Amino acid sequence: MAPQGAPDPADAAASFDPLRPLLTRVAYRMLGSVADAEDVVQDAFLRWLAADRDAVNEPAAFLRRTVTRLCLDQLKSARRTRETYIGPWLPDPLVEEEEEDDVTLPLMLALERLSPLERAAFLLHDVFGVGFDEVATTIGRDAAATRQLAARARTHVREARPRYKLEKEQGLEIANAFFAASRSGDMGALGALLAADVGMWSDGGGKRPAAMEPVLGFDIVMKLHRSLAVLFGKYGSTLVHTGTINGLPGFVTREADGELQTTALEIEEGKVTAIYVMRNPDKLRHVH
Repeated sequence: MAPQGAPDPADAAASFDPLRPLLTRVAYRMLGSVADAEDVVQDAFLRWLAADRDAVNEPAAFLRRTVTRLCLDQLKSARRTRETYIGPWLPDPLVEEEEEDDVTLPLMLALERLSPLERAAFLLHDVFGVGFDEVATTIGRDAAATRQLAARARTHVREARPRYKLEKEQGLEIANAFFAASRSGDMGALGALLAADVGMWSDGGGKRPAAMEPVLGFDIVMKLHRSLAVLFGKYGSTLVHTGTINGLPGFVTREADGELQTTALEIEEGKVTAIYVMRNPDKLRHVH
């Protein structure tokens, strides 16, 4: 029991813990990093512990506001870090997320191009259904300015929204076929899966070998996979799991160096239009 007059951790946890999953989702979608999101949410809990909780009418709104503001502070330094990041940056992979929404990996990348305030306004209102008055209070702008921020964000991310509904089973079928063709070296089967304008992004973060620039176009992607197939044939690549990764069909593998890797596939009209490969071990620590 806490000393008289001191905050009661058990009482704070009882009201905070049911909200933790939602707060973590908000923080992750703001930051793109699982570890940073968890740190922000823990910081929010410490603030909740020290707050006058009896004076808070809506704990969910108070904590959502706290987490969003902490994320806005974090994004200032994150942008500087991204400028010196080695190779393409991808958000941490979420494998088989329990509560899915339409914030897929392509949309996460589109959010990166927004200002922090645009990002907050769009996520809070369009994704999490928060009213503009609360969003305005959270980001320190009036409601009219907040609506403009969300509208600008919506325009920028429109192209990243999926245009076609992909049935989960079809997506996983294509993911399994992609794994089999790419690892066996069946270039005919692999080529049949790819769109003409397919692109590939690999995030090694300077920690593991990965393409330093996006690989764009059918011919260049196929050329890269011919080279990779030789390595897979020589050193192996083991399928660990097929499922959704950041809302996209994909798979988790264990590569020859013993490290995990995730591959997520953006698919339109039955063809793979984008391949997102996460190889940075720092971003895979939470993947089990």
